[in-house]
Amino acid sequence: MTFSPQIIEMIKTGIWETLYMVFASSAISYLIGIPLGIILVVTDKDGIYPWPLLQKVLGLAINLLRSVPFMILLIMVLPLTRKIVGTTLGAKAVVPPLVIAASPYIARMVESSFKEVDAGVIEAAKSMGASTFQIIWKVLLPEAKPSLLVGAAISVTTILGYSAMAGFVGGGGLGTIAINYGYYRYQTDMMLVTVAILVIIVQIIQEVGMKLAKISDKRIR
Repeated sequence: MTFSPQIIEMIKTGIWETLYMVFASSAISYLIGIPLGIILVVTDKDGIYPWPLLQKVLGLAINLLRSVPFMILLIMVLPLTRKIVGTTLGAKAVVPPLVIAASPYIARMVESSFKEVDAGVIEAAKSMGASTFQIIWKVLLPEAKPSLLVGAAISVTTILGYSAMAGFVGGGGLGTIAINYGYYRYQTDMMLVTVAILVIIVQIIQEVGMKLAKISDKRIR
């Protein structure tokens, strides 16, 4: 296969669209997912402010959203996507379904990270009269930072995988290129190129996430 200027430009555009979809949706998903994860931990029966009913209802809603396959969710929310961004095609149109799919996943990742925090540290903060907000902001978040960063790397690469699936409905990005050329036109070499680029992006995200987690981990200093 000859990489003409048009092909190279298309790949560049695909990379940009993929990065836009992944990082825009990741940022919004974390703005939603972190508060949800905090609520799940705080309202747990053994949490700082137990509220079992709220915890169960919120947990059930999150589990229901997580159980819907992304391809089905993508199609289900097309009317909502059209209302939000004005179109159902292109990279911009993939962000809303990605946020809906990723937010519950991130909430569970955040919950898991917070539950790794030593209960003794929390009890010590309580004994010193710290408020619920102070415990969350000055104890839970700093102590869980390494785990949160590792979880962020995993979450972002998961969202990257979701974004590639969006190519089946004209979502743009590298996924669309792989599907249009590798699946519909049987150009395996073009599909392999896009897959290789996706693998490189995943590796970069994982490496950055792990390095940041290692730097922030006070236990290994």
